Amino acid sequence: MTDTPEPAREGFGAADIASLSFEAAMGELETIVRRLESGDVSLEESVTLYERGHALRGHCEARLAAAQARIEQVSLGVDGRPAGTTPFGES
Repeated sequence: MTDTPEPAREGFGAADIASLSFEAAMGELETIVRRLESGDVSLEESVTLYERGHALRGHCEARLAAAQARIEQVSLGVDGRPAGTTPFGES
């Protein structure tokens, strides 16, 4: 038994996804992919799983973008010592 909620369980919507950590959302997304790839789910459940997976993917992308925005590069002065920081991706 896993500690992640069943993907297709009723009552699990966008609010529940928003409270998930990146790792929990990825774990649930991997479970959904495995279930869909197995072919052992009905069409109705496949659609529900796909919709949940799509929402989880968006949540993971948003979490990654937020983490990337928080990363800073340390800029060095002429003497080689740290002189400040700049946002990720800027020189």
